[in-house]
Amino acid sequence: MTIEEGEKERNISKRARAVFIDRDGTINEDKVYLGDVRNLEIIPGAVEAVKLLKKEGFLTFIITNQSGLARGLFGPEDLERIHDKIRENFPLDGIYYCPHHPDEDCPCRKPKPKMLLDVADKFQVDLKTSYFIGDALSDIELGQRAGCKSILVLTGKGKETEALLRERGTPAEFVAGDILEAAKWIKKVESVKLKVEG
Repeated sequence: MTIEEGEKERNISKRARAVFIDRDGTINEDKVYLGDVRNLEIIPGAVEAVKLLKKEGFLTFIITNQSGLARGLFGPEDLERIHDKIRENFPLDGIYYCPHHPDEDCPCRKPKPKMLLDVADKFQVDLKTSYFIGDALSDIELGQRAGCKSILVLTGKGKETEALLRERGTPAEFVAGDILEAAKWIKKVESVKLKVEG
């Protein structure tokens, strides 16, 4: 191994692990274009799940499509109030969203990977050791495209998505009842890794 290769290997090993998390249907009930903070309803166990992931040493980010902005269903201030409330409850490293309408064909709307890749680049995240948790087909596809392990939760649109993935023959890495079960599975997988590497 050359000095350059050794340095490259050390740099890779220093990269962070992250769990990217969908918002509506994953950490909060999907109210369809949620624009009023008073209607924000956190899914039971979601806060505990994110705390567990942080305890395991993961960076945690919300990655969400919010086309309600482009549709004029709510304004940036409404969305910020919702995200402020989420930040009060969840130990997150960031909330990132695409504000565009699907017809705009922007590069940041899930399942396109730009938003996630930008976050990974900013925080020096190793995508191969990271996870994406979500309930929609776009979440699973995004995780797969980015090189993360994709976990489907059966809250929100999860059951419909599970059927679609079965039809397509592109299953998620794991199917969990909810985000708390997903977080516990990640902890278990990482514990096994440590034993093997140790």
